Amino acid sequence: MIKNIGNTDRIIRYALGVILLVAGVALQITTGRFWWLALISAVSFITASIRTCPIYLALKTSTIRS
Repeated sequence: MIKNIGNTDRIIRYALGVILLVAGVALQITTGRFWWLALISAVSFITASIRTCPIYLALKTSTIRS
């Protein structure tokens, strides 16, 4: 797989994943309707872990510095 996520982008995706996961769990407990935040969080973690973003592939872009 072609890697197209740089270090800064990866750190931002991990941070966003943590924030969305915490928000999703907190809101799920109180309202029971925010399971989709956990799903978005999982996508963020997965793309950061494998360092490949399908949207970047489609746009033929990369955040890796040469």
